Amino acid sequence: MKGKVLIVPCSGIGKSLGSVAREGSYAVTEELCPDRTRLMPLALLVLGEKETRTELSSAAAITIDGCVKACAAKVVEGAGGTVVHALQVLDVCRRHPNVKPSRISELDNNGHKLARALAEEVRVLVDSIQEEVPHA
Repeated sequence: MKGKVLIVPCSGIGKSLGSVAREGSYAVTEELCPDRTRLMPLALLVLGEKETRTELSSAAAITIDGCVKACAAKVVEGAGGTVVHALQVLDVCRRHPNVKPSRISELDNNGHKLARALAEEVRVLVDSIQEEVPHA
């Protein structure tokens, strides 16, 4: 696997944990490690967009699902991608029991804190993936 690590969040629109997945993904790809990651919209994979599938076939992917249905992980695998880490926002919630989001349509302060905790976990995973890649 070469290049940027693909971050693929679920699309759980209207669900607080789906919003946490997306906001955490934005923090990783825009703030924490923008030069080493790329956000891959799940919708493009579902639609079978050719360039997206081609990129997915040669990159490591971290999926972030808001619920146990694991749609992001299933879609990435179904599209021929390699999921190197499949995260569940529910697991992050368990590790941070004092920061449960209480709003659904937009994240409250706890939702933003949970998204940041998720982003930090993903950053550590990106670091570990890229440490495994031999340098030329």
